[in-house]
Amino acid sequence: MSRAAVFDVDGTLVDTNHLHVTAWWEAFRQAGHKVPMHAIHRAIGLTSADLIAHLLGDERDRDEDDAIAAGHKALYGTYFDRLPAFQDAGALLETLAERGWTVVLATSAGGAELEALRRAIDADQAISASASADDVEAGKPAPEPVEQALELAGVSAERAVFVGDTVWDMQAGSRAGVTCVGVLCGGIPHGDLAAAGASAIFRDPSHLLQALPDSPLGSA
Repeated sequence: MSRAAVFDVDGTLVDTNHLHVTAWWEAFRQAGHKVPMHAIHRAIGLTSADLIAHLLGDERDRDEDDAIAAGHKALYGTYFDRLPAFQDAGALLETLAERGWTVVLATSAGGAELEALRRAIDADQAISASASADDVEAGKPAPEPVEQALELAGVSAERAVFVGDTVWDMQAGSRAGVTCVGVLCGGIPHGDLAAAGASAIFRDPSHLLQALPDSPLGSA
């Protein structure tokens, strides 16, 4: 029977979380909002709309939301030609595909941003499908992105493992009923990932690849 290895991308396979933090900080600054970078970092992984709501609250001027999101998109887009994949990110996906796993991406990125991330990973031959923000109504921590990935892979939740770097990832995967694996390379503490549902936690893709036989991804 087929099994699905579902991966978040930002902060999990590609080292982009702090680029996002910088772009969001500047977009908020340009709109007249002083938002601490540490608070932005903790919100990375949410969709743009949810991130703005999370950081500015319900009392904000919602008419500013689109302009702030557009500011972040434009600022972050300047990095598209040099996004850095984590070491062995592509090799991890290729190894899993060779071992019979159906590899699917589940990310809040879409369009040109997702294309840039896939170029950085450089393992398209191993990726069967991508569930992006363009495909679902609700982003993480709602389960829809993971559920969409499972639908694309054609497997049940019991036959899937979801790998991510944020609390939002672990919550989404847990709500979708899949086994969750956390990585620390996105900057979220071990304890936070474990409390949010991670059954195993690794430093980064390279560590997960090295420890693959003893991980939840160790059997096909």
